[in-house]
Amino acid sequence: MESARRVRVPPRWFVRGAWAVHRGIYRISGGRLGLWRPRATKWGTLRLTTLGRRSGRERSVILAYFEDGPDLVLLSMNGWGEGEPAWRLNLRAHPEATVELPDGVRAVRAREAVGDERARLWARWREFDEKLDAYAALRSTESVVIVLEPRPVAA
Repeated sequence: MESARRVRVPPRWFVRGAWAVHRGIYRISGGRLGLWRPRATKWGTLRLTTLGRRSGRERSVILAYFEDGPDLVLLSMNGWGEGEPAWRLNLRAHPEATVELPDGVRAVRAREAVGDERARLWARWREFDEKLDAYAALRSTESVVIVLEPRPVAA
């Protein structure tokens, strides 16, 4: 817990506001701004579209990711707040989704990374943020590492 005291997370209203601004920039620019590819020392952003677990309607969110071969890797962290984000719950109910990247749209299937794979991918996330473990310690539950695997598009 000592390391958790060394990091601070902005208030929830600020986090939600920042997400809203990011989505607004994406929309206003017609998708030209707001998504970027990951670099060696910086994660990228993608737009994930899932089916709502209750509504069945499409829901989109912009998330950080990095590439692991053909797979895209996400953290289900809810802004380091408690609980799972809605997009994670939607993927649990309907694992097939689409992602928009700066270079186009991909069909994907989501799964949780477990065991050694989770440890390896978590260590890669740590390369982008040395305080990752301290942020994760702020939550009472373990942050889930999500792998989005490519899937063929139905004809």
